[in-house]
Amino acid sequence: MPNLQRTLSPAVKKASQAFKVLLLTGQRQVGKSTLFENLAGKERKSVSLDNLALRKLAKEDPELFLQQNPPPIIIDEVQYAPELFPYIKIYVDKHREEKGAFWLTGSQKFRLMQGVQESLAGRVAIFNLMGLSYKEKHILALESKPFLPSLKYDNKIPKQTINDVYKNIWEGSLPELIVNNNIDREKYYSSYIQTYIERDVKDFYNVEKPIQFFNFISVVAAQTGNLLNYASLARDVGIDNKTAQTWMGILERSGLVYLLHPYSPNVTKRIIKTPKMYFLDTGLASYLTRWTSPETLTNGAMAGHIFETYAVGEILKSYLHNGKEPLIYFYRDANQNEVDILLEENGTIYPIEIKKTANPGLNDCKGFEQIKKLNKKIGLGAVVCFQSERIPLSRDIISIPVWEI
Repeated sequence: MPNLQRTLSPAVKKASQAFKVLLLTGQRQVGKSTLFENLAGKERKSVSLDNLALRKLAKEDPELFLQQNPPPIIIDEVQYAPELFPYIKIYVDKHREEKGAFWLTGSQKFRLMQGVQESLAGRVAIFNLMGLSYKEKHILALESKPFLPSLKYDNKIPKQTINDVYKNIWEGSLPELIVNNNIDREKYYSSYIQTYIERDVKDFYNVEKPIQFFNFISVVAAQTGNLLNYASLARDVGIDNKTAQTWMGILERSGLVYLLHPYSPNVTKRIIKTPKMYFLDTGLASYLTRWTSPETLTNGAMAGHIFETYAVGEILKSYLHNGKEPLIYFYRDANQNEVDILLEENGTIYPIEIKKTANPGLNDCKGFEQIKKLNKKIGLGAVVCFQSERIPLSRDIISIPVWEI
């Protein structure tokens, strides 16, 4: 794969000079090992625990594994051998002056966290990598900063039409598909899902109904951008609510799904507590829901929800790919007043609406009035949309083209 520039690279380099261990999480095929290998060059060996022989050794004799694969080293898919963590701890505690000894990747975020917190607390820098952002696709990785509404814009960022945006949404963000025009998209996604179910789900979580699990993933993709409803998911797939909750947990741990939680301070008890569900790779979601072209997706029933999903994903990438965790929520109360996104920074709330329109108006952000009851400082609000440039809608609200996130 070509050496794609990733926004996260400077943060990784900096952390490697301060921490003994780096852990990079994210769904399969987003470029975790490629990012590490490109940064390391020839300075460190790379091994993958997808290799069953190496996995067996790492699990059964982790001390010998580390003797044969000494630091500095990249260990890919480390979640398959949590037995390594105590021995990594022993090594880094013994070699206190050695920084960046272990670069670890894994595609099961929360399973990894347990082992890390037990053995490597205070010794590890943790990053989360998603698929390519729009700016990374256009060789503007280092132009990406954590998103907040602002009147400032960067004229280096290529403008898009609505057709361009939906083509980008339909293509998705997995690097291999973006850089290799010769890959058959259908076969790639089919193989991706099969590998995911066989390696991460069936074996790792002992899920015994792979066909039903595939149906579950497809139903989740179709409901992206909606409030999470376990009863509806269970009914559509033919499983019980408890199984739906378990399977949703697997998708979240795998990085396929992001659950956006509501902003719920104690000042009001009328705000709903149900999270919204976003299927993070919009290309995979389009494949699973059988939209066969960008044109059909643009005009289809999912057009609004998948545009919202894409915009939320770009906001998340702007933070995570800069090594930061966003304080991101949505607002919805019992009277159906809603704001798509609330970003909080330094005690200030920034309200954001996401609309499939090129002509936004103040009617698109009526919910902004409701968040004043939160008794928080309210910053500049925004409507993320298809308008060609940033335009003030009022003294406190602007429109922002989606490609400028």
